[in-house]
Amino acid sequence: MRLCRFEQNSEAHFGFYTEDAIGPLSNFVQKSERDILTAESLVDLLPGGKYYDLVISMESRVSEDLIQRDGFKLEDVQLLVPIPNPSKLLLLAGNYAKHVEESGGRAEEREKTFPYVFMKPPSTTLTNPGDPVRIPACSPDQIDWELELGVVIGTRCSGVTEEEALNFVAGYTVVNDISDRAFRPNPQRAERSRDPFFDWLHGKWHDTFCPMGPCILPASDFEDPQNFQMQLHVNGQIEQDSSTAEMVFPVAAVVSFISNFVTLEPGDIISTGTPAGVGKAKGKFLKAGDTLTAKIEGIGVLENPVV
Repeated sequence: MRLCRFEQNSEAHFGFYTEDAIGPLSNFVQKSERDILTAESLVDLLPGGKYYDLVISMESRVSEDLIQRDGFKLEDVQLLVPIPNPSKLLLLAGNYAKHVEESGGRAEEREKTFPYVFMKPPSTTLTNPGDPVRIPACSPDQIDWELELGVVIGTRCSGVTEEEALNFVAGYTVVNDISDRAFRPNPQRAERSRDPFFDWLHGKWHDTFCPMGPCILPASDFEDPQNFQMQLHVNGQIEQDSSTAEMVFPVAAVVSFISNFVTLEPGDIISTGTPAGVGKAKGKFLKAGDTLTAKIEGIGVLENPVV
């Protein structure tokens, strides 16, 4: 059963998530399970977390009908970023062959390459479901969408093999890696050879440029992360329509690769790259008044207005 964070009376709470309603964990806890209310992070409630067994025991008696009866309607709560303070927010570039090709590149075979990994500042880019993506005044003209599968690490790992990597994954969420395709600080600058790379990288860092949510699907509920269907709509029109089956480097390979030079810790987020259909390839970019709807089947819908 999917888990989420939501706000009530200016406080953050944990809950069970359905497409129509949120069931606060506190509504369903029995006396022997009260320790679960001391959880500090959703990671504590996911595979590898210290209260995961209690969540499993609760799930045996908490149905979606019960959540809809005793919980809150989805439209009556403010959903929050599931993991608000990851120690690392890592993202992949060029992990779908068709996206590489639509961007003018050539997707080499996996054996000849390696994953390109970059970071975003989590405290200022992570954005709640329903909260706005803000067009930056310093560079407003080519703001783009990128629907991605987010991977939540559940157990500290270092140097793991691809075969064992998924054992360290707690769950999956929806990420929208908003990107500024035309960021070019100091137009009067003296050009340097690495300017294009840093322009691209810095264009990932604007405030609000990483909506995430609406929930986390426990990894134990979905055995094959290469079997998620994905769609992104802008104002109701489909722009991206793909599957995680099209990744160049699958989730297990990505976790293994990163863990061999960076220790991954519980709550770390890895966003695994975007499929074809981004705005730059079509000459279409976001503007104030647009609505972004990012959906991964089996996880949920992440919707954000643009202002």
